[in-house]
Amino acid sequence: MTMGERLKQLRLQRKISQEEVARTIGITRSAYSHYEINNRQPVYETLIKLSTFYEVSLDYIVGGDTFTPAPASKDTHEMIRMLDTMDHVKRKNTINLLMDVLKKNNNVM
Repeated sequence: MTMGERLKQLRLQRKISQEEVARTIGITRSAYSHYEINNRQPVYETLIKLSTFYEVSLDYIVGGDTFTPAPASKDTHEMIRMLDTMDHVKRKNTINLLMDVLKKNNNVM
């Protein structure tokens, strides 16, 4: 699978537009479109932004065979820290609430 095919697959799995990806990572929609059709290759800084945005490793984006999640973000670490400080009941309720939201958004199988 080419990098462009991989980027398109990741974007379609999230049901978002090229415009949304481009705006979020700070490039033009046209530039992102060229990445998906393999007309251009992103610079290193853009690859990092794409890796972070899609929550996958750089290796996976550029053509690695296996899916490797990117390291957890600061937000993820902060959420874990907050959950760790909650009592058992609050933690369970919070996790259940998050799972309900994710299921409604089809982000959890």
